[in-house]
Amino acid sequence: MQDVTFFSAALNRQSTYRVFLPATLPPGQKFPVVYLIHGQGDNFTSWSNNTDVARYVAAQGSTGLILVMPDCASSYCMNSASRPQDKYEDFMVHDLIADVETRFPAAANRDNRAIIGISMGGFAAVKFALSHPDLFVFAGSLSGAIDVPSRRSSFRQFAQWWRFRGIFGPSASKTRLSSDPFLLIQTADPQRTPHLYLTIGQNEPLLEPNQRFAERARALHFSSEFHTVSGTHTWTTWNSQIPDCFQSLLQHLKPAQ
Repeated sequence: MQDVTFFSAALNRQSTYRVFLPATLPPGQKFPVVYLIHGQGDNFTSWSNNTDVARYVAAQGSTGLILVMPDCASSYCMNSASRPQDKYEDFMVHDLIADVETRFPAAANRDNRAIIGISMGGFAAVKFALSHPDLFVFAGSLSGAIDVPSRRSSFRQFAQWWRFRGIFGPSASKTRLSSDPFLLIQTADPQRTPHLYLTIGQNEPLLEPNQRFAERARALHFSSEFHTVSGTHTWTTWNSQIPDCFQSLLQHLKPAQ
């Protein structure tokens, strides 16, 4: 693994991501890329520090995947409605992908890109699948906070309400509505949208919105699957889901060429 620092025009500052490369890099060969998005309060080291994802991929031998773990702060990978300098969606879809495909032998097309996120990152994976269907062929959400733009907060949750307002804008605002997966899926094209892989622990408070979103995806004939597993909102639960998620992922990615 190596950490890469580059200047992001979208953020107007340096940003760092962690990358895992196949053990062997034959000259001229390009590899599929999987972007792994962390949860709120975590950073670009969290996936590699808290899961076996790199060891799992390495154990597949000839699979040949590049793993990219960016730092999205606590932005939900969105362009902030209140902080013009925080354009994390632009960072993800423009700066990061371009830098990865410039520095490394990464295949530069939709069929060779996937995105997987946990919690906050799961929201981002689904949102990008619906609003940027040309970028990824597969989007995985592990315990995704998929209801955040539409979530109601009580007075006791003022800090949460204020944080979400800063990211997504006021309730019913254009910026908030355009970030809501439950609304985006109503107008997205099922034929163009990446395969949606949704999984969540049976004892999580996010279970209900994930079930509801999965039902909507099925009703609208999106390519999707939904799984529940024993567990809660922890790295232990997410780590246990990696094999099944990557098994589905490999069925949708094109192999290295």
